Amino acid sequence: MKISFSIFTSVLLIAFFSSSAFAQKVNSDYDKNTDFTKYKSYAFAGWQKDSDKQLNDFDKKRILESLKSEFDARGMNLVKADADATVSVFIVIDDKTSTTAYTNYNGGMGYGMGRGWGMGYGGMGMGSATTTYSENDYKEGTFVIDIYDESSKDLVWQGVITGTVKEKPEKREKSIPKNMAKLMKKYPVAPVK
Repeated sequence: MKISFSIFTSVLLIAFFSSSAFAQKVNSDYDKNTDFTKYKSYAFAGWQKDSDKQLNDFDKKRILESLKSEFDARGMNLVKADADATVSVFIVIDDKTSTTAYTNYNGGMGYGMGRGWGMGYGGMGMGSATTTYSENDYKEGTFVIDIYDESSKDLVWQGVITGTVKEKPEKREKSIPKNMAKLMKKYPVAPVK
């Protein structure tokens, strides 16, 4: 029973640390003096530094449609000219490796001799430990949205999300809109219900 509890605890810890290592990080910053409710339209300025070259056309479309959906929900319309704000996006995809180590300790056989009442002598024991390392290669993506006030050209909001890129297209089809929604929750204007 003790061994099965130990194995269960080890598996639980590995699962916890594995999932937290790949959790998404969402950050944002904005100009506290800006009234974001005045932005009713926006223009898309494009991908900064040609960062979209790392993406296929399907994922570019998924990202831009998700972004448009989030702005539509906040009452902002995409326009070609005379916008209140300008939106630019940037993406970086890095190859990463996570390393996990697990040590399994098998201990103790031994013997000893002694007399009663605290007097004793002799004793010996043995134990062993095995450490197993595993590596997991994955892709980490960082997506940045910058929003500029069109009249002043000042940056008024920036949102950044970092997380693991899903390898399967059908998973990205679901995860891209979900991650865009997580990021846009940090935008100062909530979606209109």
